[in-house]
Amino acid sequence: MSRRLRSRSRLAATLITSIAVTGGVALLLWGASSADGPPLEPETAPPKRAAGALAAPASSSFRIGVLYWSSHIEGQVAMRRGLEAEAETINRAGEGPRVELLPRVAGDGVEGRQRQIEQMEALLEAGVDAIIVQPTDNAALAGALARANAAGIPVVAYDQYVEGGHLAAYVTSDNRGAGQLDGEYVAHRFPDDQNLKVVLVEYPHVSSTVERLDGFTAALKERGQPFTIVGTYKAVEPKAGAAVGQAILRDFPRPGSVDVVFTVNDGGGLAVVDALAGAGRTEIVVASIDGDPASVRNIRAGRLTVIDAAQFCGPMGAAALRAAYGVLRGEPVASRQLIPTFPITRETVDAYPGWMGPLPEAFEKPWPSREPLWTPSAVPEVVAP
Repeated sequence: MSRRLRSRSRLAATLITSIAVTGGVALLLWGASSADGPPLEPETAPPKRAAGALAAPASSSFRIGVLYWSSHIEGQVAMRRGLEAEAETINRAGEGPRVELLPRVAGDGVEGRQRQIEQMEALLEAGVDAIIVQPTDNAALAGALARANAAGIPVVAYDQYVEGGHLAAYVTSDNRGAGQLDGEYVAHRFPDDQNLKVVLVEYPHVSSTVERLDGFTAALKERGQPFTIVGTYKAVEPKAGAAVGQAILRDFPRPGSVDVVFTVNDGGGLAVVDALAGAGRTEIVVASIDGDPASVRNIRAGRLTVIDAAQFCGPMGAAALRAAYGVLRGEPVASRQLIPTFPITRETVDAYPGWMGPLPEAFEKPWPSREPLWTPSAVPEVVAP
């Protein structure tokens, strides 16, 4: 199969949808029926303000609370860099109200989920102008979101959504598409009739990782690739990933007992790879999501990982900040903004620019795919089977 990447200037008509291109990143704008989050029903939304009602004089500033999830997951750190760099860009431009960020970091695990609830409540009590949140859990912030809605404080979520209320905007990667990229590439690496023994390293608490796993298994099914899930573990950060890696070695000590390990992110997945590689389990194929530089190095070196569907983390954070700023200025802001992910493989690795972008040009995937053309602009909606 050819590994040559052919840039295309003309995008397939089936991929063209409503697109906004800002700051060098192409964003797909979804309506309220997007599968990537709960519908924003009119009855759950706060009363609409008149256009420009939130706009402030040029000499004023907006106080925006920012609730980050983790400082230990490198992709999330890159999202924070993109968000804060965008705030600096706005302030340097001096063309509107300045941005004052009030950042908080929740941390990992159950403690982090509880801490983020307390942090959001404190920001509401402080009367900030808006809140940007990367949720640690889809449901945990439902009560705080309802109180923000009642107070008229707009909330923008990125990476994951929040259930139980109205979000002014939701910015995320095409997470289901990322899982599909992994699944179709893994299927291409094995004989069509081989029943793959698959281990899943998941995290069922947030939408992004759930959608990634759904996309991965859906792609295997669409390709007609037989597979059996022989083990399921939970990890999205290094400490849990290291423990999961040892658990896989303990539960599957015999070479050949596992064909594929799918990890929903590199935060936990890299430690899994380290454990398996350290034990000499080089027969295992790993597919992951995020695009961490260490995972890119593993792909280049042929070290277990064969594909990593990479996010554009910096552009995602920047888009979340722009969405909140636009809402506060009374400007039209899309309720859904979906950013493509890039399939890093041995065939495509040289075209990947890194977490901070910019997005590469379109190319044909050198493996069988339901969507042969990868494009940086529009991503078609995927309806769950």
